[in-house]
Amino acid sequence: MTRAGALLLLCAALLLIAGGNCDICPGSERGCLPVCRGTPEEYIAKVKEYNTNSAIVANARSLKDRVDEKLTEEDKQNALSILNKIYSSSLC
Repeated sequence: MTRAGALLLLCAALLLIAGGNCDICPGSERGCLPVCRGTPEEYIAKVKEYNTNSAIVANARSLKDRVDEKLTEEDKQNALSILNKIYSSSLC
């Protein structure tokens, strides 16, 4: 697994460590899922729904480009599988 994949899984694990219902899961679900399975245009549109700052949008575009470049489809499916398990947890 690449560093980007490991980072994505680490972020997902941090959601579980935080525990409790702090309303982070719905927001992270809206942000994490499109970066793994959406097109670059869909991801940028989702980012622009929340923040139109040009630096944020440029960073989001760079993140999506790196995810698509570095993660294999198998890596993305593994990340989505873990995220789905986290989101279905009673802690989320």
